Amino acid sequence: MPSTMETSSEEAKLELFLQWLKVNGVELRGCDIKYCGSDKGFGVFSSDVAPDGILLVVPLDLAITPMRVLQDPLLGPECRAMLDEGGVDDRLLIMLFLIVERLRKNSHWKPYIDMLPDTFGNPLWFSEDDLLELKGTTLRRATEMQKKNLKSLFEGKVKKLVEKLLAHDGNSGSFGSEVRFEDFLWANSIFWARALNIPFPRSYVFPRVSEEQDSTSSIRPDAPSEHVSVEKLVNIESGKNLQVNDSASQVSTVTSNLEGENLWVEGLVPGIDFCNHDFKAAATWEVDGTGSTTGIPFSMYLLSVGKNNSQVENEISISYGNKGNEELLYLYGFVIKDNPDDYLMIHYPLEAISNVPFSEAKGQLLEVQKCELRCLLPRSLLNNGFFPESSSGEANSKGMDGRGCNYSWSGHRKIPSYASKLVFPEDFLSALRTIAMRENELYEVSSFLEEVVASREDKQPSEMDVRAAIWEACGDSGALQILVDLLNMKMLELEEGSSTEESDTELLKVDGIRNIPKTKESGSVDSLSMSTNRWSSIVYRRGQKQLTRRFLKEAEHALELALSEGN
Repeated sequence: MPSTMETSSEEAKLELFLQWLKVNGVELRGCDIKYCGSDKGFGVFSSDVAPDGILLVVPLDLAITPMRVLQDPLLGPECRAMLDEGGVDDRLLIMLFLIVERLRKNSHWKPYIDMLPDTFGNPLWFSEDDLLELKGTTLRRATEMQKKNLKSLFEGKVKKLVEKLLAHDGNSGSFGSEVRFEDFLWANSIFWARALNIPFPRSYVFPRVSEEQDSTSSIRPDAPSEHVSVEKLVNIESGKNLQVNDSASQVSTVTSNLEGENLWVEGLVPGIDFCNHDFKAAATWEVDGTGSTTGIPFSMYLLSVGKNNSQVENEISISYGNKGNEELLYLYGFVIKDNPDDYLMIHYPLEAISNVPFSEAKGQLLEVQKCELRCLLPRSLLNNGFFPESSSGEANSKGMDGRGCNYSWSGHRKIPSYASKLVFPEDFLSALRTIAMRENELYEVSSFLEEVVASREDKQPSEMDVRAAIWEACGDSGALQILVDLLNMKMLELEEGSSTEESDTELLKVDGIRNIPKTKESGSVDSLSMSTNRWSSIVYRRGQKQLTRRFLKEAEHALELALSEGN
């Protein structure tokens, strides 16, 4: 539980923020924002029953978007110059704005900035000890690479740009100490954890051009629309000709994109961005272009869903999408036990291809097939496999048709009995078949392709011709053997980094006491207490081991069947 002093401090911030929201036209019609403790921060909770289901309305003028940054009276001109010079993009504009407004003592955005977290649970904020918990995982490697890239970007560009923007404040002493890398890391985490892809009505972005046209009254976040960068918007707004590869046709294409109902723009929406995630979301957000729904034109509103979501004191959650724990931890800093959207990343090392026999010829075949040497294996695929978790999954009806090779030139290769049970993506299997080819099979593929090309006017075999020829010549056993090896290697890396799945399960038995240090009578801290970062890492890595074990079982069984059927 948060301490009394901590709660008092957060309540004071909240009170100022609620006043700021009201001054800026935000209406909390059926909800309150409350402090949930240091683990979750602030959340949105139902307060009064809203007959129309509208819980919160935020004018789009309050959204922090690239266009909003460019309209800022203090920072806008300099940011436009940076944009013209090609030094920044949409996302970096928002991050620069966040850093500057956080460092300025007299910022208009201070009540909102003060409500935002100072640190995060994503791996970019992990200590060295915390990162050890991710050893052997894809996320550990991705985190190290991303942090290195962010540091390089900060030293090479961001620090100078922020200092340049702060210099335009014209009020000496209005900001504190030297700009630090942690300031950029904070802004980067705020953006990725809280930004929404907002469908702005076209008439809001270009009011003079659209004043004779009707705007859509209610725009759902999944409504069809075009994503146009702020650079293109600025150029069109100012009447400039877009120079996109010096192509007039491309310029007209961009202009035509702006004639639709709405435009996707990434940004932060104060108020709505305090909704936490849940699979069973209690609310969704929509955009009201004319004000016919909310009474406030050009606004975003929070709409309750379901029958029981108007009950007082219930937390109002939204869905961040169907994301696995790897993505949830990387972007938002939390995980979900037994996440149904978990996935496993498997890849064949690109550098290893040069060491396989006939690498040049195989490389050409891979290029023709547009093969991917990596694939995502969602947990849901297992429902269609040999060993499903339950019988609720839909059967895979594609079978060999998904391969585009349900025929045989030679007649000796039949559709396998297990085809409908293979859970692995055909694109990836086709790449592995190509890599696994032996010399005689390579010549057989060449013969097949010469035959099919000779039978028609086409001079080059198609992608599907190549895939079909490789499958007929090679079958599945070679590809499945490589897949088994890759999965075994994946498991070895995971277990070398953090022991076994069973060991992780034992560690998670202290789930209930994570983040709550238990002090013994002697005054020492109980060794069973666990930090949130460590708990999240264990949940994530155990999920990776579970998926690796289950997909390995699928691959081994498929290999056994392929060998028995001569495939």
